[in-house]
This record gives sequence, C-alpha cells and structure tokens, in this order.
Amino acid sequence: MNEVDLFILEKDGNQQAILQFLNDLMMSNPEIIQKIRYKVPFYYRKSWICYLNPNKKTGGVEMVFLRGNELSNEQGLLEAKGRKQVRGVTFSKITDIPVDTLVEVIQEAIWLDDTVAYASKRRI
Repeated sequence: MNEVDLFILEKDGNQQAILQFLNDLMMSNPEIIQKIRYKVPFYYRKSWICYLNPNKKTGGVEMVFLRGNELSNEQGLLEAKGRKQVRGVTFSKITDIPVDTLVEVIQEAIWLDDTVAYASKRRI
C-alpha cells in the first residue's frame, strides 16, 4: 500500500469514496505518478498536473489543476475562486462527479503537460 492509499484510508465515508474514485480515475493513466506533497495527493508526469484537496469543514474534495489558467475550460467545470493560476472543481458527493466531462479536463491537462513546457512565472 502506498502513501496515497494510506492518506485516502484515513478519511471518512463520503470523502474517502470521492478521494478513492478520483485517485482511481487519475491512476487509470499508466504514466501518471502519485505522491503526497504538502499533505495532499499530487499527480504528475513531466510537471504537476493536479492535486486532491479534502475540505474538513464541508466533507467535500476539490480537484485542483495546477495549470488551470492554461486549460480551455470549455466544459465550464473549473473555478478560479480568486486564484491566478490554479483552477478547481469541488465534489460533495460521488454522484456529483460528471465523469465524462472530468475525463475531458484531465486529458487536456495531460496533453498540456506533454506538449507545452511549464514555464515558472516566479521572479527571482
């Protein structure tokens, strides 16, 4: 059992189910690597693609795409919530997850990671 599986098992009921579903969805792509960073599950290939952020207060889980500002968001699924770069979508119940739509966003994020090199915008 890896560190992400242990992280998911520590959560309760509904949140655990959402985390497990989203983790399985990400790991269905054999080239994705998962790691715990900043106390949450991150998924990457060449660079970070997304992370899962459980909310203790609401019991929901936000799936956050690190290069969300570069994604088309044609589906209207991702929200900025005042953030400049990352975009996310929050799920409160597993039945709320629009699987086909979410898979499109994930595939676009993976395509972006594969084809457009990430250029850090930080100033030194």
